Amino acid sequence: MNVKTAGRTLDVFEVFASKQKPLNLSELAHELDIPVSSCFALVRTLESRGYLYMMATRKDIYPTRRILDVANTIAASDVVLERVGPVLTELRDVTGETAVISKRQGDQIVYLDVCNSEKSIRYYSTAGEFKMMHSSSVGKAFLGALTDTELDKTLSRLKLTGLTPHTLTTRKALKTDLRLSRERGWYTNISESVVDLVGVAVTAEVGNDRYGISIVGPEYRIIPTLDFYAKALLHARQRIEEMDEPH
Repeated sequence: MNVKTAGRTLDVFEVFASKQKPLNLSELAHELDIPVSSCFALVRTLESRGYLYMMATRKDIYPTRRILDVANTIAASDVVLERVGPVLTELRDVTGETAVISKRQGDQIVYLDVCNSEKSIRYYSTAGEFKMMHSSSVGKAFLGALTDTELDKTLSRLKLTGLTPHTLTTRKALKTDLRLSRERGWYTNISESVVDLVGVAVTAEVGNDRYGISIVGPEYRIIPTLDFYAKALLHARQRIEEMDEPH
């Protein structure tokens, strides 16, 4: 279900994030693809709540820092990310690649936090991005954690879209890949979602819930020492799961 007003409210902030400059009412309405009258009502509501303010020049509109303050307060109270964050940063530093923590949402994977690589050639992403289960390493890790009955039920719903020539687009090929990955204890995506990009992933139990941890980077760096990245991931998982153990 998509609530139109809620969607438009989020679109306002995403437009400003994309344009990175003030916009007048007409420009904002054009970017949102809505009538100026509807845009005016939306702007007035957000302005009255302190999320937007009006500039004198051209009557331009821009967000205040209120949304940042609210977001920071929310993030600071996320008990899972508060615990996992330092491990994720360490994983990024040890491997030199982008490290991600994810969660399954329905039949998709959503990124909860991303520690982007500091190298010039890297995989870059942001929290809130969604990934397909069949073509991402972390999606495969979640699929691999299912029972055989749960897996068959999930695969019957999934559309195995081909994103690259390497995407696994048949249930037989995907199940074979998952079986081999289960046996070795970690999952990969080798140019299956983006050509020349490799992901390595596992899942971890946190507070009786399952999260995905992955490393993503260019194929030319990861493939030659794939075992190193897998061992780094398994070590990170061990550290995260040990946080739940009583002392």
